[in-house]
Amino acid sequence: MSNDPKFSSFSEFYPYYLEEHSNPVCRRMHYIGSMLVIAVVIYALVTAKFAALLLVPVIGYGFAWLGHFLFEKNRPATFKYPLYSLMGDWVMLKDMLTGRIRF
Repeated sequence: MSNDPKFSSFSEFYPYYLEEHSNPVCRRMHYIGSMLVIAVVIYALVTAKFAALLLVPVIGYGFAWLGHFLFEKNRPATFKYPLYSLMGDWVMLKDMLTGRIRF
């Protein structure tokens, strides 16, 4: 039997997601990765160099996973909850930018 929590909605998942991101350096790594993803998407759209979009998952997941493995010392939620985790990344970024979460 698995000890993994089960979630029926993103609103149930998000508090768990935040617990998995309690280390401020991990949150900063997510912030840097997410902001770089936004920058690469804008660059690709403005310059029509769409091949740059291939960098998006490398940058986004790269920074996040380094934060988890090196600082948070846990396994990224992406492996068990890929969609909710992706949503959590962007909601957490919004929460950091609005001051709801410290980073």
